[in-house]
Amino acid sequence: MPTKRNVISFGFAVLLMGGISPVLSPAWAAEPPLPVVASFSILGDFVRNIGGDRVSVEVLVGPDGDAHVFSPSPADARKVAAAKLVVVNGLGFEGWMPRLVRSAGSKAPQVVATKGIIPLSNGEDDDDDHGKGGHKHAHGHDHGPDDPHAWQSVANAQIYVRNIRDGLIAADPAGRSTYEANAARYLDELTALDTKVKAAIASIPKERRRIVTSHDAFAYFANAYGLDVLPPQGVSSETEASAKDVAAIIRQIKAEKIPAVFLENITDPRLINQIAKETGARIGGTVYSDALSGANGSAPTYIAMIEHNVKAFTDALTP
Repeated sequence: MPTKRNVISFGFAVLLMGGISPVLSPAWAAEPPLPVVASFSILGDFVRNIGGDRVSVEVLVGPDGDAHVFSPSPADARKVAAAKLVVVNGLGFEGWMPRLVRSAGSKAPQVVATKGIIPLSNGEDDDDDHGKGGHKHAHGHDHGPDDPHAWQSVANAQIYVRNIRDGLIAADPAGRSTYEANAARYLDELTALDTKVKAAIASIPKERRRIVTSHDAFAYFANAYGLDVLPPQGVSSETEASAKDVAAIIRQIKAEKIPAVFLENITDPRLINQIAKETGARIGGTVYSDALSGANGSAPTYIAMIEHNVKAFTDALTP
């Protein structure tokens, strides 16, 4: 005589053979991940580190992409329309985002990752430099009065992480413990990274902590770590350096014996090549400013990006 257990097992097998899926209890059913849109690759990496398996992340401006000149497509509007949370940098970085959100008809809450950060000025009329190793901006641009590249300071990146963590918890309260644990782990990694960066830059002789980059994205790094950065372009990579500006940079490099110039992964190398040729300054390689590299590149994550940039700076500037 078949037991009750055998009858249940037989019935389950019949359902499967008949192509009918048994109804699983809510405890067995996996929750779908929270759909999140991040405006560019660095924010996408932050969201993945905090969200883990509870989120699916769509990035609008991908690896090696330039958010300054990005033009959203209908596919991007569909991504935003499907999102339950949208993460943006703020400080005028994504000038195209409000139009994209309107066209997508999105009602998803937005996390402004720079909330709480005291921005540096990028104003052309600002007479003050950025303090510890800071510099003056050379150009106007389309971002407004604030420099949006706040992630270049690791301490600021920790503020980004806390803001994103809180946004994820608000959008998905059931995931609170996951988001808090992941954020705590990642914040510890960023604290260790910040310590490494400070030690690495401090190891460079003070008089050699001077570089030129191809656009003005490193003011927060300069301010945090005591590096002097002279950009021939303004904050936006859309802003072209004039011949007069380039000539002034070349004179300054020669007069002050600035040792190295650096390309960026989102900009045209011709300007930096010209400056290097006319001054004899060393090209210190490619650094990453506004975008990560692809998965197989030198900077596929935020931490890898900062580590790569610091190694490039120290290798070029250490005598």
